Amino acid sequence: MKAAVIVFPGSNCDRDCKVAIERSTGAEVAMVWHGDTELPKGLDLIVLPGGFSYGDYLRCGAMAALSPIMGEVKAAAERGVATVGICNGFQILCEVGLLPGALLRNEGLKYVCKPVELEVTNAQTRFTAGYQGRRQVAMTVGNGEGNFFADDETLERLEGEGLVVFRYLQNPNGSARDIAGIVNPQGNVLGMMPHPDRAFEPELGSADGAILFQSALASA
Repeated sequence: MKAAVIVFPGSNCDRDCKVAIERSTGAEVAMVWHGDTELPKGLDLIVLPGGFSYGDYLRCGAMAALSPIMGEVKAAAERGVATVGICNGFQILCEVGLLPGALLRNEGLKYVCKPVELEVTNAQTRFTAGYQGRRQVAMTVGNGEGNFFADDETLERLEGEGLVVFRYLQNPNGSARDIAGIVNPQGNVLGMMPHPDRAFEPELGSADGAILFQSALASA
């Protein structure tokens, strides 16, 4: 199995993602610089990590969405390669148009970093099948702009088509309908604010994030 983690100026969870994937799945993980114009061949998984790409200037993820490598990431995702955007990576996926909606300032206007309990709203996706019917998992959030927003029509479509994958049990940032993670209609692009890369071993407080990476690669 082969995975790639995209590294932007300001990424601070890129190494976390690499280690999480390697330890969870045994996959070979390449670190791909944002200025590159090609991805490694034969990828089974692409991860856009958390952090503060380009210092969050303009809008979170807005400048990263225009990085040279993102054209290749978008093309790979449109071909069906499993693609995960975590925290800032979720913001980038929205900015590049692979997922709908936007991430706004947290409702309380403060950075929030703490463990959170999540409902697995859709356990039939390629990212959640490994939870095998479990309805509740634990991960960690760390964001200042994690407030998911979309218009009512988009929210109704996300709900109606089963595209909401994770939901907060206690909403930490004001996200519409407690949404913590969504997938695209094809089911191969996941955006989520909680960090599976900070919850892949029991010593971190939870190993539930490991199952997400395992699921993503098992279906490749």
